[in-house]
Amino acid sequence: MNDFDFLTGRWDVAGRRLVKALAGSDEWDEFPGHSVATRHFAGAASFDEVIFPTKGFSGLTVRVYNPETRQWSIYWANSNRGVLDTSPMVGAFAGDRGEFYGEESHEGRRVRCRFIWTVIGPDRARWEQAFSDDDGRMWETNWTMDFTRA
Repeated sequence: MNDFDFLTGRWDVAGRRLVKALAGSDEWDEFPGHSVATRHFAGAASFDEVIFPTKGFSGLTVRVYNPETRQWSIYWANSNRGVLDTSPMVGAFAGDRGEFYGEESHEGRRVRCRFIWTVIGPDRARWEQAFSDDDGRMWETNWTMDFTRA
């Protein structure tokens, strides 16, 4: 239930996003960010805001743990859209690695989406997002964020 406790605090973020996802592109856009994460419900909930100053938008993540299923639901919103996603990414941690799956809209169509969280140590973590347009047989990582404790 305390899987996201590692994220509590202030972080410097190195963001990297594919310029064009699911198009065979290898061109990446790199940008800085800053994040603040908080712990709630005795570790069964986690909130964070990440600000991307050179991109002109912020993101907000809400994570809630379900003790019955032993899984997390992750919801995302960004300041450009102003809408909290209603379809969560759902999954769990095994040790220092968490995998979460759901669906995302990409260029007007539904694709499978995967988040991977990796705890590298007390002061480093990595998040990555990947899309699959073949129901999870192949995955293309399209966004990564490397976190270093501020």
